[in-house]
Formats: sequence, structure tokens, C-alpha cells
Amino acid sequence: MTAGHVLPEKVRKGDPKRDRGNRTGFSTGANSAAAAAAATLGLVHGRVPEAIECVLPNTQRVRFSITDGWTDGLRARAVSIKDAGDDPDATNGAHLTAEVERLPGAAGEIVLRGGPGVGVVTKSGLGLEVGGPAINPVPRRNIADNVRAAGAPILAAGDGLAVTISVPGGEVMATKTLNARLGILGGISILGTTGIVRPYSTAAFRASVVQAVDVAANQGQTSVVFTTGGRTEKCAMRCFPELDEACFVQMGDFVKAAFQTAVKQGMQHIIVGAMVGKLTKIAQGLSVTHAWREEVDRELIAAAAAEVGAPPDLVDEIRAAETARFAAERLAELDLAVAFHRALAARAIHSLRQRYPGPHRLTVLACNFEGVPIVTLEEHELA
Repeated sequence: MTAGHVLPEKVRKGDPKRDRGNRTGFSTGANSAAAAAAATLGLVHGRVPEAIECVLPNTQRVRFSITDGWTDGLRARAVSIKDAGDDPDATNGAHLTAEVERLPGAAGEIVLRGGPGVGVVTKSGLGLEVGGPAINPVPRRNIADNVRAAGAPILAAGDGLAVTISVPGGEVMATKTLNARLGILGGISILGTTGIVRPYSTAAFRASVVQAVDVAANQGQTSVVFTTGGRTEKCAMRCFPELDEACFVQMGDFVKAAFQTAVKQGMQHIIVGAMVGKLTKIAQGLSVTHAWREEVDRELIAAAAAEVGAPPDLVDEIRAAETARFAAERLAELDLAVAFHRALAARAIHSLRQRYPGPHRLTVLACNFEGVPIVTLEEHELA
């Protein structure tokens, strides 16, 4: 999960909540750039504007409202309040605050700093300096570009500008993200590759999966545990207590991104924790297991049920059912839950081995809907 991005609530087909809205919003990076540019204009003109046009990383020009502007001629402050649109973002409503200070004789230099509420990087693997602020590379460039444009008269005079980004309440917002897992402490990250936040952004989530694996690898970890959500992760943590917290990565639906990164980083042991629905999707060989991307393979589920001794009439019911959960619940009533999940796990291992070859060892952990382990299957047990 991205720092600042919250997993959407799971809903069933036909549930009205599936109409999630499509209103876009703006990233913390875009709001930071707007606030920084507005504060810089405050230094140039002696007054912070109430609105400013800012250029996003995608080159789009957007007008942002500015609040709490203030300047004394040497320093200025401005605030841009984040609107995440219809995205369930932990930083929605955050007051991205920029304080800009004139640096006499700094020869056009622009210095970017992190203030309260912006996380501090404590682990390598993020592409950011350890000990520095968690302001990602694209937002860094975007903030500097907008400040350079707004502060051209100051820079041309031979002075420089120091920009400090802070986020009141950022420490609390960060507790709703995976920042601490990534080694970002004390606040949120300033993010955004385009400046636009799209509802339930899959690109942002996928990027966070890759980032989490990179962080684990940079810490010297050789095992990684991919889970499909919070309950499966808690289950996996109980089952593999010897592993460091950095080894556990919520891959969500992004199987391909997770495995390709793990293989690239040379992970020696890859563990997958999933419930019956996602486990079936993985066994199908899907790169993305999102419920709305592709239907669950009913024939695969029925074949697994038949293999473990389910009565023919039940196999027919399973084949006609819409969900894998139906099979899991009915087979549990017959004390076939362990055998059924083992059969699905075996199929998942075969699929993963075929799609993502390498020297790594594979393990699949199947959990029930309460996050309790049902069966753990090692690849060598299939030989």
C-alpha cells in the first residue's frame, strides 16, 4: 500500500457500494508545490495570493486555493488543503504547508526541507536519502520548478530560497499508512508522479508493493511474504514469527508486480498468504486478482473439490456457484476444508512456478475468512 493510500472496502458484486465515484483529486506533492509557489510569490510581491496556478508533473496547469498566507518580507507561509477526490486517501483534507525563506547570496539555490508531519527516511531502498524528508523525487522536482518560476526575481538577484514543507497532524495520518513498515517515521510522505489522484489508484498501490520489496531486499532480507490483505497478513505473521516485519508485504491484487520484483531482488523464499477466492485466482495464473478484472474459475474449484472427495451433487453446485467461498464453506461442513485448500494451494504453486521461474522456494499459506491458518504447503511436498 502506498503511504497515504487506504485499501478500499471489499464489496460483493451487485452491492451499490461498487459505484465508487470517479472524481479525481490532487496528490500531496501537487498541493505542496502550490503552497510553496504561493509562499514564494508572497516574498516577491509582499502578499501571499489567495489562489495560484500551479504546473503539475504531468504539465497540466491547475488553479489551487490558498489559505493562511503570511509574509514579513524575508519569510512567507502558505497552505493548500488537499482534496483527494473520490479516493479513500488517509491524507484527504491535509493542510500542506510551505514556509519559504529568502537566502541572501545563495546564488539561485533552492533548498527543500521537511518540517513537522513529514516523515523522515530511516531505511534504504526508497530512492531517498536516509535521514532526509520523505519527499519523493517527482514532487521534489515539481516543487522546485514551481518555486523557481514564482521566485525568478529573487533568484535572478543572486539570492536563494529555502522551502520547508510541513503537514499539521501528519504524524497521526501516517498511522493509517504503511510508512512505518517502509522505515518512514514521524509523518506522511509527499507523493505524486502526475499530481493527479485517481479513485482507488491501482498504479499507486502497485508502486507501493514494488517499493516494499525493494526496502526488504535493501535490509538484507532473503524471504518475503506476500499477502492479499490485512487479515491474511496477520495470519502469516503468526505463522512465520521468525521473519522480520519488513518481510511482510501486502500485495493486494498485484501478483505479477510482487513476484517480478521479488525474483529481480533475488529473494530465496517467497511465501504467499491468501483466502480461497484470491488463492483460486492465483491458481488460475492471473497477474491481477481484482474481483472485477476476471471471474473466478469455477471449473478449477469444482475439480479441486472432486479431487478431495466431494460428492458429485455438491461438485455440481460448486460449479454453478458464483464464489469460491461457497465451496469453502460447504466443504468445511464435510471436514474437507484442509484437503480442499491444500489442493488449491498445490495448483497455485504450480501456476506461480510456471509464470515466475527462478531459484526461489515457494510456500503457500491458506487462511480462512477469520484470518486463521488452514494449511501451509511447501513446494517440495509436491515433488
